[in-house]
Amino acid sequence: MFGKIAADALGLSDIGSVIAPADYDKVDADDYVMHEDQEKIYFLIKSKSDEYCFTNKALIHLDGTSATSKKRMLRRYSYGSNPISHVLLETAGNIDMDVEIKFRLGGNDFSIDVHKKHLEQVKDLYKALFRISEMMHENEIALGHAKTSIDVASTTLGRGQAGSTPIVESFKELNQAAFAWLTGAQQKYWVKDFGSVFERYIKA
Repeated sequence: MFGKIAADALGLSDIGSVIAPADYDKVDADDYVMHEDQEKIYFLIKSKSDEYCFTNKALIHLDGTSATSKKRMLRRYSYGSNPISHVLLETAGNIDMDVEIKFRLGGNDFSIDVHKKHLEQVKDLYKALFRISEMMHENEIALGHAKTSIDVASTTLGRGQAGSTPIVESFKELNQAAFAWLTGAQQKYWVKDFGSVFERYIKA
């Protein structure tokens, strides 16, 4: 017991290990993956108190208060509503036992310590998260351009009406066209599943 408390005090219990795919079904986070909806685990970090499960659709975080307590809070951060940004990787110094991957997910800042023996694997995770953050930023800009384009088109079309079509009918047609066009743009640029990115960078 004293050893566990000492580890907590020194921060050693927060150093995580990368779990191999063959052992995903042995961790608690797997119970909360929506396998029924084709959700799949691509990377999993486990410490004595926490689990960080990266799927194609979300980060599932089992948040523990300490290594000596079994009580944990389950938090799910879907990529579709929590953009990833500020992805950083801090490698280990000569006497450090861990490397650290940091990122922002929505309004939440994460800093995960991982044993330095897993550095090569964490590098792959870094590349995947960084690429996802780039794609999210690019898609946000593209969607903004799409919305601006439809606003300009709507204004221009409105000014060009000669009165041959009743105003109500013209408005309905324009509204339906704009809705359909924007819906298509959102489906293209609002990505919720990043399985292809994880598959490109994460080595099994």
